[in-house]
Amino acid sequence: MLFFRKSLELPTREEALKGREGAIPTARAHVVNGHPLKGPYPDGVKTAVFALGCFWGAERKFWQLPGVYVTAVGYIGGHTPNPTYEEVCSGRTGHTEGVLVAYDPAAVSFDQLLKVFFEAHDPTQGMRQGNDIGTQYRSGIYVDDPADLARAAAAKAAYEPALKAKGFGPITTEIAAAAPFYFAEDYHQQYLAKNPHGYCGLGGTGVACQIGTGVAAE
Repeated sequence: MLFFRKSLELPTREEALKGREGAIPTARAHVVNGHPLKGPYPDGVKTAVFALGCFWGAERKFWQLPGVYVTAVGYIGGHTPNPTYEEVCSGRTGHTEGVLVAYDPAAVSFDQLLKVFFEAHDPTQGMRQGNDIGTQYRSGIYVDDPADLARAAAAKAAYEPALKAKGFGPITTEIAAAAPFYFAEDYHQQYLAKNPHGYCGLGGTGVACQIGTGVAAE
């Protein structure tokens, strides 16, 4: 990824880059399963966006799950419309690197997705993930369904004591209603399927998250 010094403070809307009206070009279909990245998705399929560091490795975590219809990488949570990768990496758009997950809730539950999300990275690191430093690497969950927002908040509350017991700090994951998701450039989509030995900076804490295992959050 891109490594250089940049602000770890999110820009205001006024400070953010202006962006552009039109969407940047991207792929049409998923390299692994051939499903359309932008839909239409089958009836009953739900969507959520997860941000957990570099989206190359994060996306692979989700496309490998049974019940996931399609995944795509992109930018979410910022101010700049239709940003490019270089603009996001500058720290001047406010976006984080996210993975859009379209899934069949009858085959894989949202709680199971949350478990994968929390265990695949360190959600306590703020504006970084391992050696990847910057606002675009912050942890986040973005969903439309109010019940899913509540489940995400419950998962965070349940997981935080387990992390604290192992010496980790507070969870910094941003949990918010779905914001505009801008699909990243073609070469980023399913990057590790096209480049099996490519960079993946993901690293979990080694602490199990009980959400999605039948253990209810209190």
